[in-house]
Amino acid sequence: MDVTREGIRPLAATLALALALGPIACADGADHVVVGAKNFSEQTLLGEIVSEWIESTTDVAVERRFQLGGTFIAHRAVTSGDIDLYVEYTGTALTTILEREPMSDPSAVLGAVRKEYDRRWGLEVLDPLGFENTFAMLVRSATADSFDLHTLSDLSSHAAVLRPGFGYEFMEREDGFRGLKKAYGLEFAGPPREMDLGLIYRALAIGEIDLTAGNSTEGKIESLDLRMLADDRGYFPPYEAVIVVRPDALERHPRLRGALDDLSGRIDTRTMRALNRKIDVDGRDFAVVAKEWVESTIGGAAKQSGSR
Repeated sequence: MDVTREGIRPLAATLALALALGPIACADGADHVVVGAKNFSEQTLLGEIVSEWIESTTDVAVERRFQLGGTFIAHRAVTSGDIDLYVEYTGTALTTILEREPMSDPSAVLGAVRKEYDRRWGLEVLDPLGFENTFAMLVRSATADSFDLHTLSDLSSHAAVLRPGFGYEFMEREDGFRGLKKAYGLEFAGPPREMDLGLIYRALAIGEIDLTAGNSTEGKIESLDLRMLADDRGYFPPYEAVIVVRPDALERHPRLRGALDDLSGRIDTRTMRALNRKIDVDGRDFAVVAKEWVESTIGGAAKQSGSR
């Protein structure tokens, strides 16, 4: 057994969970809601957007609990009541939390997630925010041009000379590397290099690896001259961004549901990628970017209402 993979990593995850969630259990949520987020920049930005939206459209106070860790930690936080809500992705909920086989129809995935989240944990899954963040199989543009790569099917005849590198979660989840390899018949010369998600884009750009799985809404794709290969066999399920919320939070704060429902459908893929770029490429502050978007969105809605 590999001690690093089987021993240290689970222990580290357990310690991270304890440190992240320990103080929350003592908090009294009667007069506020706790918004959580996973541990990557889009999640922090979405957490800020949701928090700022609630504060700007209701009288509900918000406590922010970001950088909780990966999917399982965020899920445990909301099921235990340590947080009241966070943004999840439907494909992740389906395959990672519910351990279901991937499905390609967005409505079917959303319906299955809603039904099971309610049945198992009494959680509500709201309407999508308006974008999906699917896995983006990325290569350098020079590599794509050299091997004439446009789709994932194109990879099969060149996989033996490409060096893949993926984040830990992609290597282990049901809709990750093992299934992708089988679906497209990919045979690499050696096992993929496992690395922190925050390092993979730069590693790809400077040539340490030749292929990785990033996020389709990642702001660095264009700035690092990377190319996204089309999932032409529809391997990945839809990953629509949705708010998962505890019903008791909605009951405590009657105006909360309306505010969250009003946020649905307001963030399309182009907008999310542009917002991510402001954070990851331009180096701007999460809270400032979120506040600017919320204020401009609310202002734009007010102008449209006034013009009718």
